[in-house]
Amino acid sequence: MHMHRSARFRATIAGFAAALLAGCASMHGLKPTQHALDESSLQSQRSLSSVQIDPAAWPAQDWWKRYNDPQLDALIDEALAGNPGLAIADARAREAIAQAGVVDAARKPSLSASGSVAGAKIPTTLIPAPFGGHFGWAKYGILDFKWDFDLWGGKRAAWEAALGAARAAQVESQAARLMLSANVVAAYAALADAYAQRDLAQAELQRAQAFGNLTEQRVRAGIDSKFQQTQIDAEIADAQAQLAAAENGVKSSGIALAVLLGSGPDRALDIARPKPLPVNAIALPSNLPADLLGRRPDVVAARWQVEASAQDIKSAEAAFLPNIDITALAGLIAGPGKSLFQASASLYSVAPAISLPIFEGGKLRANLSQKDAAYDLAVAQYNQTVIAAINQVAQRVDALRTLDEELERERAALQSANQAYELSMQRYRGGVGNYLEALTVLQQLIGAEQRVTALQTQRAGAAVQLIEALGGGFTPADDVPSLNQAAAQANGAARANNDKAGKQ
Repeated sequence: MHMHRSARFRATIAGFAAALLAGCASMHGLKPTQHALDESSLQSQRSLSSVQIDPAAWPAQDWWKRYNDPQLDALIDEALAGNPGLAIADARAREAIAQAGVVDAARKPSLSASGSVAGAKIPTTLIPAPFGGHFGWAKYGILDFKWDFDLWGGKRAAWEAALGAARAAQVESQAARLMLSANVVAAYAALADAYAQRDLAQAELQRAQAFGNLTEQRVRAGIDSKFQQTQIDAEIADAQAQLAAAENGVKSSGIALAVLLGSGPDRALDIARPKPLPVNAIALPSNLPADLLGRRPDVVAARWQVEASAQDIKSAEAAFLPNIDITALAGLIAGPGKSLFQASASLYSVAPAISLPIFEGGKLRANLSQKDAAYDLAVAQYNQTVIAAINQVAQRVDALRTLDEELERERAALQSANQAYELSMQRYRGGVGNYLEALTVLQQLIGAEQRVTALQTQRAGAAVQLIEALGGGFTPADDVPSLNQAAAQANGAARANNDKAGKQ
């Protein structure tokens, strides 16, 4: 008999729950449509087949120290401490963490206390003497307790969504650090290149002046004409202009570096001439693209955004379902002349409540539809970030390979140009060669020197860009979310239950 009653009770509860679910606003037909890319579909083996692969080649956290330049180390430390852009990223991360704390607090029970004193004179027409007809003070003390049971985990999902957004902001702050350090190294290399270009301009001016002196001697000797003299004077003037431009390039490059440090232009005056960055080849780490997706901060941040959007969907789904909360109130009231703790009256109430959304004018469906769209956007942005990351690595590896080949050819051309210049000047001094031949060879030498210097700077910068593309020294935390789990959450078990109940 007892078992029969128990079965009837469970059936009643089940029927009641089914009725509640059937009465809820429907989520039918609403779901996200985007799917995250499968890592195995992003092939890069053939594109990277000709480069060195090393399992231990991932950049270190302080990757720039491989250049062994104490001044560069100090400049990056200064930039990481004082750059306003980085301060903005850090502030956004702290703001997101604080917001997650606010959402977390909202899902927990709350207890508040209040007290007040009120004075009143009650007419005898309402309350007879001795209470009526006299002014008196009443004291109140009240405790208010509230607790939302969060039956379907909607509030918890909202907290986890805020937490995911906070983690994404933290990772984006790390991405900002990586970008800033890479930009400082690139600006440092550009400053070194500016000094190198100034050296070339000074050498060009010295050669042009020596050439001019020699031409002047040949004109006096009747070997060359005044026309050649005017031509070399124009070359000297052009070399002087090039030197002035190179001097300005040094100043501009220094100021650009000072901006990254978060300082004014005077800071550039205290930066010593940088040493050229080494142009040694960089070995690529193994397991691309699989490992790359966990070592790029932008990819990890995009993955956290997908997780946060999935939790937002779960929270929006819970709003369709019935919920229970409880409110309790307890207080003391003391009349005139009595202490609150000697109160002659007390009050209390307990008010459990069931909420059931039935008709919301489309508000709940619109909110869930918006969360589905936000999830699809987060997944699409993740896919876009992943594709860009893989192709960026391939492009920068190819750029390094091309620069290495160009640098080898230009160094050989520079060696030949040096030999040709020395030979032409010997002929010119000996009166055998002519002015046009010597001037042509000089211009070839200047061009070869400039190309080699520019390629060396580009090669060093390309190495920095590859390190940035590999994620620098970023190491993801162990709790990076699984996209499969996020997809399952976004598909919505609660929405399936709601639709099933609606069909019954």
